[in-house]
Amino acid sequence: MKPILNNLIQSFSSENISKERKQILQPLIEYIQSKLNANQPALLNFICTHNSRRSHLSQIWAQTMAYYFEIPNIFCYSGGTEATALFPKVVETLQKQGFEIMKLADFSNPVYAIKYDDNTMPIIGFSKEYFHDFNPKSNFAAVVTCSSADENCPVVLGAEKRFAVRYDDPNIYDGTPEMDEKYSEKSIEIAMEMYYIFSKLNK
Repeated sequence: MKPILNNLIQSFSSENISKERKQILQPLIEYIQSKLNANQPALLNFICTHNSRRSHLSQIWAQTMAYYFEIPNIFCYSGGTEATALFPKVVETLQKQGFEIMKLADFSNPVYAIKYDDNTMPIIGFSKEYFHDFNPKSNFAAVVTCSSADENCPVVLGAEKRFAVRYDDPNIYDGTPEMDEKYSEKSIEIAMEMYYIFSKLNK
């Protein structure tokens, strides 16, 4: 694993997650564990409205934590109720936290390769609708990360389970002096919860 990223993860502690949040995360833990027990892949599609911030952070950190804890057959995706673009501050934040990120295509909706380890396939990051051909069509868990997507998508087509794991949108700090700090805090908040989820799984 990338050294800066590895050092960051080693600083995490489940004690920093509230009892209330642990209760919200528990059904997702149980779902993933059931897949592991059945020797089946766990397909996790993290969904928010624009697939620009929280859903990407969740996808990237979940896949990273699966690798960190050596949990097999975890495949993480992200999507939105509409496509926009992966927000540049998210890319910058993840780079500062130790990910290696390469821009593969520089369109209005850029495509990125995101690496947490030198010897693994990168995560491909770009904004897309949750039912995009890049994402699974069936037998996946829809993990809804924002309230608007949770309210606007009462049914996620193809999902066998749906989980609401909501995060406040850091976009309220866009263009403010606190922007860098708040995006970093949001990334760490999501990372620590993904750390907690995967630390509770039995291989």
